[in-house]
Amino acid sequence: MEVIRCAWVGNDPIYEEYHDQVWGRPVFDSRELFEKLCLDGQQAGLSWITILKKQQNYEAAFANFDPEIIATFDADKVEELLLNPGIVRNRLKVNSIIKNAKAYLAYVEQGNDFSEFLWGFVGGKPKVNNPKSMKEVPAQTPESEAMSKALKKLGFNFVGPTICYAFMQAVGMINDHTTDCFCHRW
Repeated sequence: MEVIRCAWVGNDPIYEEYHDQVWGRPVFDSRELFEKLCLDGQQAGLSWITILKKQQNYEAAFANFDPEIIATFDADKVEELLLNPGIVRNRLKVNSIIKNAKAYLAYVEQGNDFSEFLWGFVGGKPKVNNPKSMKEVPAQTPESEAMSKALKKLGFNFVGPTICYAFMQAVGMINDHTTDCFCHRW
């Protein structure tokens, strides 16, 4: 029996596994959300498969996305990272992860819950869109625009509304699995 997936998956085994096991599954852990937000920011101007294939390299290069460690990265560490062929060697993107770690820490050190903050943009539970095809899936929404604006106000960057929408899809805030996809009603 043929498994029907969202059309964007194609036949790439890496994409198939990501789609089937990760994309659209609700994530509530603040640290995991921080990591996924940073990774989504890395895809700006690139395809997601590029970042997905480099995810383990990013985890190794950025201390498993421990914001306390990342926040201590200095100019020498940035130069070292820019020589790492396992990640996207773009100074703005490398610095964005460091900047985002500092913004994340500042937010949680004030006693705030990052997960509650992010999930608040969808009322605390996944929003199911029921698209019949990927043509019905928007690139951004009022919720992703609001999230982008709020994150930027907190000091995050590489968090535009399109990146925020892709992030919301990835972490299950938005279920955009097409109605014919076997994952639609997980």
